Amino acid sequence: MNIPVVCILDIPRYYTGLAEWMACTLFAYQLKPRLLKKQAVPVSIAALVTQCIFLSVTDHLSGALWILCMMTAVLFMLLYIFLLSDVPWTTAAYSCIRAFMVAEFTASLQWQVHCFLWPDNNPPLWQRYGLLLAIYASVFLVVGLLERCYRARDYCLVIAPNELLVTAIIGVAFFAISNLSFYFTGSPFSGQNEREIMNIRTLVDLGGIAILYAYHIQRSEAQVRKELDAIQTILENHYAQYRLSRDTIELINRKYHDLKHQITALRFESDPATRNQWLDEMEEDIRTYEAQNKTGNTVLDTLLTSKGLYCQKHSINLTVVADGKQLSFMDVMDICTIFGNALDNAIEYELKLEDKSKRMIHVTLISQKKFLLLQVENYCPDSLKIQDGLPVTTKADSRNHGFGLKSIRYAAQKYGGSSSVSIENDRFVLKVLFPLPQS
Repeated sequence: MNIPVVCILDIPRYYTGLAEWMACTLFAYQLKPRLLKKQAVPVSIAALVTQCIFLSVTDHLSGALWILCMMTAVLFMLLYIFLLSDVPWTTAAYSCIRAFMVAEFTASLQWQVHCFLWPDNNPPLWQRYGLLLAIYASVFLVVGLLERCYRARDYCLVIAPNELLVTAIIGVAFFAISNLSFYFTGSPFSGQNEREIMNIRTLVDLGGIAILYAYHIQRSEAQVRKELDAIQTILENHYAQYRLSRDTIELINRKYHDLKHQITALRFESDPATRNQWLDEMEEDIRTYEAQNKTGNTVLDTLLTSKGLYCQKHSINLTVVADGKQLSFMDVMDICTIFGNALDNAIEYELKLEDKSKRMIHVTLISQKKFLLLQVENYCPDSLKIQDGLPVTTKADSRNHGFGLKSIRYAAQKYGGSSSVSIENDRFVLKVLFPLPQS
């Protein structure tokens, strides 16, 4: 027995509208929110009503008008996602395409099961809507779990135009094939009866979802690999910078040591009082230089001295209170990564301040109970956005920046630690916490 044609072709349009709305809501809430919850609720209700009414009113359209209707429905979905999510339009469009394919599959699957169970299309209301609820809930539960599994904690969805184009081609191709039998029954790829038509649509939509998820996982892993490669480059650069700074500072130390002997020899000569005063000042400067940044860790001393010289040159007041002996458990490269990136980020921001008197960086490294706390503060009068525990970069090319703080986080996690950032009283504060190893 064939399923009646009217049952297959006449999918209630508000079923499709509900599926599209649920898919958009699910994908939008995976992204950074634009609105507060109390603002998002009325927007969501308005989007649901608009989508269902529009699809119901345009139910009688066919041919080119039907295609135009579907394009308009997709634009409504895109607008809804963009209103809920504080993301670029490319990211919103990427999520919209994936949401549309999931909605098409959900509506097609539900109606196919409906027609199989009730060929006369006259079930009791509780069975009709119970099936709707069961299938919609099941599909979106699975999709939600997939999104959660493949969304890393530090993952920020950034879509390039070429990636959006590939996604759009996949979505359009699968949508066209899934609906081919409804308008071109005589083609070699069309179904010959109602059951075949419905099977083709459901299975092709499922294939489209699978291809889109395969592409999504692939590009997500490629982005993570790119970040890790960039972080590894940062690590190597900081270590090379440390070695160069170490050699330079050793040379400076030798020069200062020689200069002390020269001063001692000059004191035995008969010179004016002003010359003695000048020599006294030089000797005091040498003692001050020798005393600075003696934290008990030679790697940290080298980094702080190098950064300190740079800060002095650019009128940045760098102060340090650090117990470097506590870093004995940490690898040299990790020390370079954490302190190098932290100071570089702080210096980069302070250089933007026109008022040199406000350029300030303070570094604290102390042990508290069984933990080691690193805190780097710098003056920051701006109100920065914090996302996923990291500040949102202000640079135009956001995909290739912002790795410094991520590398700090990765290095901290290597020792079971964690990092966080915050804005407190016009200060940008980076905190890195390590559990001290047991003796």
